[in-house]
Amino acid sequence: MSLLDMIGPVMIGPSSSHTAGACRLGLVAHHLLGEAPRRAVIGLHASFAKTGRGHGTHLALVAGLLGFAPDAPHLPRAFEEAEAAGLTVEFRDVDLGDVHPNTAHIDLHGETQHVTVQGSSTGGGVIQVTQVQGLGVNFSGSNPTVLLRYIDAVGMIARIATTIAADGVNIAALTCTRENRGGLALLAIELDAPLSEQALAFFNRWSDTDWVRMLPKLMDG
Repeated sequence: MSLLDMIGPVMIGPSSSHTAGACRLGLVAHHLLGEAPRRAVIGLHASFAKTGRGHGTHLALVAGLLGFAPDAPHLPRAFEEAEAAGLTVEFRDVDLGDVHPNTAHIDLHGETQHVTVQGSSTGGGVIQVTQVQGLGVNFSGSNPTVLLRYIDAVGMIARIATTIAADGVNIAALTCTRENRGGLALLAIELDAPLSEQALAFFNRWSDTDWVRMLPKLMDG
């Protein structure tokens, strides 16, 4: 257990789980969208729905969507900042099933891009992202993370891993989920360092890969 686990993160807000973690969930969606957000529908599950407004969850999620870190001084003005940025947000209470009580489902649109993210704030500002674009993942944002969606085929993970190794970057962990054999698959790879622009451009040129995103490190861990 680290000192951060015991005392919590540097943040604005009354609750590390409802504020800092919520902000980081919004940040995940912000980075994965890849352009300025314009419209968001956020489903709040269980504790997030029941006590979130009093703990700053709504503000924190919107701040994250705008790209603000949990310690950003303007986080308490997130609604005003969203209005100025042209971002409209709708909150809904939802039942996401057997998931952590501090879970949100984010449906985020830009001018041309769209991303869905589901994740939980598990305490101390720590998050666990469990779905991206409707497919299962498992990462925390404590490492740079590359996500690739592609058509499932023999050898794809090996090809991707070989490219990452050629870029001089080590893999820390990965999860892969596919709709079905030969269907869409999503690979989330936690890395020791971000990939180069050249490696990302190489992935984007693959005919069987239709979505690539590089998520920066969002927290210590």
